Amino acid sequence: MSDSPIPACHRYTRVLSIAGSDSGGGAGIQADLKTAAALGCFGMTAITAITAQNTVGVQGIHAVPPEMLAQQIESVVTDIGVDAVKIGMLHDPAVVQVVAEAVRWHRFAHVVLDPVMVANSGDRLIADETVAVLVRELFPLATVITPNLDEAAWLLGHPITSNDQLQSAADGLRALGAPAVLVKGGHLVGPVVADLLVTAERSWRWEDTRIATANTHGTGCTLSTAMACHLALGLSLPEAVEAARRYVRQAMQSGAELQLGHGHGPLDHGFGPQATVRRPLA
Repeated sequence: MSDSPIPACHRYTRVLSIAGSDSGGGAGIQADLKTAAALGCFGMTAITAITAQNTVGVQGIHAVPPEMLAQQIESVVTDIGVDAVKIGMLHDPAVVQVVAEAVRWHRFAHVVLDPVMVANSGDRLIADETVAVLVRELFPLATVITPNLDEAAWLLGHPITSNDQLQSAADGLRALGAPAVLVKGGHLVGPVVADLLVTAERSWRWEDTRIATANTHGTGCTLSTAMACHLALGLSLPEAVEAARRYVRQAMQSGAELQLGHGHGPLDHGFGPQATVRRPLA
């Protein structure tokens, strides 16, 4: 009997998350890996920072050296390969430069940039001087950016207080260099949650009834990773947004009445996991 391995003819659908680690497990890298697994993708990571974090807030941030971040990305890309990238928390200009250089060099097919600047708890996660570098270096390289309203307001320099302002906010963010923008309206008050996707060609709007739950920690991380997964699986950008929104809403509904911690709890990422999607090696 031969001990030779069976020749492989398929591979996983590969999604790389470049983001911070959440020690509480509800957001960041941890949420990204759970989301990728639930959607049938193989999740990989390049960690930008380690946070001391829980459902109540962020107690501390420890940066990963830019050189180590670059090594993580290079190790993953040159051996395993990448079908889509999600970018989350980038805390300082040197880290932004490392990620931008990697995106330019490797020419990733799909890049979902979630400009994580403010946690659900209200804690700011990046330095002010990082914002300008993020906009200049990474916005033009992204397939789409996915700011929440606090982040959009910070980038635009004015508050967004109604659903009627989503279009002008998206247009303003596209003017900063992003090819496509998904403005998330979940932080507005009211019974309806609206999200707006705007590209150079047209816009798409989704509205849903608000889910009554305190468990909203990691919704932005989960949505952006789900979008990257669906882009890697072959959906168009509007289709990927719609599928990702559906996954997040189902995860919120499934975990709405559970309690973990004393603040904003996590979603139920594993409410209905999908089998791993296999693709031909060729």
